[in-house]
Amino acid sequence: MRVTRAEAVTKTRYRIEIEGQFAFVLSKSELSHYQLAEGAEIDESRYRLIMEETIIRRAKKKALDLLNVMDRTEGELRQKLAESSFPAEAVDAAVAYVKSFGYINDERYVRLFIENRKGKRSRKEICAGLVQKGIERENIEQAMEEYYGKDAAVEAVMALLLKKHYRPGEEDPAAVRKMMAYLGRKGFSYDEIRRGMQEFEAKA
Repeated sequence: MRVTRAEAVTKTRYRIEIEGQFAFVLSKSELSHYQLAEGAEIDESRYRLIMEETIIRRAKKKALDLLNVMDRTEGELRQKLAESSFPAEAVDAAVAYVKSFGYINDERYVRLFIENRKGKRSRKEICAGLVQKGIERENIEQAMEEYYGKDAAVEAVMALLLKKHYRPGEEDPAAVRKMMAYLGRKGFSYDEIRRGMQEFEAKA
């Protein structure tokens, strides 16, 4: 195999391509240590040494650092590692490493995400948030059925009515329609809005 490109991405870091394909990013000192330069030959044993001794080890540390800042889904962690210029093999190894210690657990993450929001947001908003986190829709729907109770949407509607200082029985029809439209945009169904407003009025 041949190093076809060694491109400086900063003053001290270089993006290495082997046979025209991105391989990894190395520091200037690592280039010297592994005797790599544009046009140099690199055999499989030296490639494996670089991957295991430097790239994968660095990816594991980066994964731990990212999780130390905040809890993340597997999809988010993979994206962050890829954005840090780690090759797919290193990303896979780093994810497997942190999963082996239970540091990432999408099922646990989804459950906590839903439980922390179910009395404040609509089912639609929560689902959209989890999709953005990289959770599969099938897994989201399964978790929603398990953790998002039938009354959660009504409770969320009531929480928003309270937050918006809605005054049942005192609002004119235009204000009521405006509030219902707002709740609809938040992802609540007509039935959820109706029930929430009725219960809110009953408790007022």
